[in-house]
Amino acid sequence: MVATLLDRRFAVDPRSGMSPEQLEQQEAQTPEEFRLLSRSIISIDPPDHTRLRKLVQPSFTGRGMDALRGSIQQIVDDLLDQAEREAAERGEAAPHRRMDLIEAFAYPFPVTVISDMLGIPREDRETIRGWTENLLRVDRGRVDEEVRAGLREFIDYLRDLFEHKRQTPTDDMISRLVHAEEDGDVLDEDEVLATVFLMFLAGHVTTVNLVGNGVVALLTHPDQLAKLKADPELAKGVVEETLRYWGPVDFIGRRIAKEDVELSGTVIPTGEQATVSLASANRDPERFASPDAFDITRADANRHVAFGKGIHVCLGAPLARVEGQVAFSTLFRRFPELRLAVPAAEVRWGSSFLRGFARLPVLF
Repeated sequence: MVATLLDRRFAVDPRSGMSPEQLEQQEAQTPEEFRLLSRSIISIDPPDHTRLRKLVQPSFTGRGMDALRGSIQQIVDDLLDQAEREAAERGEAAPHRRMDLIEAFAYPFPVTVISDMLGIPREDRETIRGWTENLLRVDRGRVDEEVRAGLREFIDYLRDLFEHKRQTPTDDMISRLVHAEEDGDVLDEDEVLATVFLMFLAGHVTTVNLVGNGVVALLTHPDQLAKLKADPELAKGVVEETLRYWGPVDFIGRRIAKEDVELSGTVIPTGEQATVSLASANRDPERFASPDAFDITRADANRHVAFGKGIHVCLGAPLARVEGQVAFSTLFRRFPELRLAVPAAEVRWGSSFLRGFARLPVLF
């Protein structure tokens, strides 16, 4: 699996294996809104990928994400304070207070973080939430006029915001992107649009799943939860083991063979697509001892491939790690009696290549 992600004989841009006639046909069949977004770094190959990543990478260094830890902590505390207030208004007291952890915490937490980083005004975030929830239906195979209309509205909104940031830049990521320059190279408007769109969606959907998956894993493995409560520093281990055990993304699709490629005795013909299973690789018994066990003290947990490998490794990995560490350590410090409000068997996975829970009723 790792060899496939590192193999330069595979491309991510489906156009790389198409004839001129096929390219023309696809161009005609792809709605304009989706063509605009096909220029993000996860959808292009070198040399365009190299150029774009070089311009975007400085915004996502590990040191830079660690510097955000204090503001991320404040966002977590504010959301948990709000959950307590709402429970009090309903007349509920600990340890019998109720909340849907996804709705009350796991969703708004990363949305607030990435919105602050990008520089999206707070008064616009509820509207953007509606657009993103609409767009997530694409993942479920639905691309209708309502989805396309929502995407057009989101694109128009972002273009207006870019112009404002060009004229009045502030200390945020969109301002840096619209003014980014490296050796005379700059991002054009469509590249900025595709990059911001990717950051917003990828910067919150996967973290929602990371938080929800990790909480359920801990609550259904009380021995591991006891270790975290005894040593909050193990939040780092919770993040890495959750990424390995129940990673937010089950598989990576669309690796196109640029030539005939033999992998483990199987030849993938030129132009054919390969799908890479991250979930399978993260349970590989040749790589991990007792791979089906959830163990937050696992010494080799960070050898997982939840963020991918190679040139397309996830840009937001440092941010996701910090968000997860703060979320897990704070949740169980603030709410030590946090537990599922329904039997574990009733907590159901969503239907998607993204692994996560749509709802997570808990008592705290």
